Amino acid sequence: MQSNTDRNKNFLSGLTAFFILKRLMKQGIIENLIVQLTKLPGIGRKTAQRLAFFILSMPEEDARGLSAAITEVKERARFCRECFNITDSDLCFICDNASRDRSKLCVVEEPSNILVIERSKGFDGLYHVLLGALSPIDGFTPDRLKMNELIERVRKNSIQEIIIATNPNTKGEMTAQYIREILKPFPVKVTRIAYGLPIGGDIEFADEVTLGKALEGRREM
Repeated sequence: MQSNTDRNKNFLSGLTAFFILKRLMKQGIIENLIVQLTKLPGIGRKTAQRLAFFILSMPEEDARGLSAAITEVKERARFCRECFNITDSDLCFICDNASRDRSKLCVVEEPSNILVIERSKGFDGLYHVLLGALSPIDGFTPDRLKMNELIERVRKNSIQEIIIATNPNTKGEMTAQYIREILKPFPVKVTRIAYGLPIGGDIEFADEVTLGKALEGRREM
């Protein structure tokens, strides 16, 4: 058990830390960090406050490493000139990999989608990032996306299949239909990723739309 002396020391230590944090808050140092953190997606005020205090308690070396990593990615990150993935060089590591199957091109909405597909280890071709999805009401018309660049890649390269991997929502479906239309003049196979029931899921808990899509995407065994 703690002695009265130890308890008093802990109390005084906590009290000192409290007044230090209160002074920092009053000076706006912590408040500014909290405000900046709330600009991140999915981060509310309370989460930002917890993160701010966590950063404050980090070793100085780790905090400086985090700061340097943020600065570096903002200064060096660019779009791959071929597929528009995020990279720090002229070509991304996928386009620069000679072992990838260049007859297949997977079209995605955002660079983050590539990371998810790569983790599945189910695709060995190349990618094309549209940098968004069609949404005229939001100002995302075909000329705002990398549609012309997609047509140019199909025209210039020996691509045999275009795999459309846009999101299975209204914007993604609209985008997929548009891509299919603009590629009709080319002798290239256009496919859409299958979607439906998740692995390990129960049919009785599936909604009508998901189950309908699963039936549409059925395959022979």
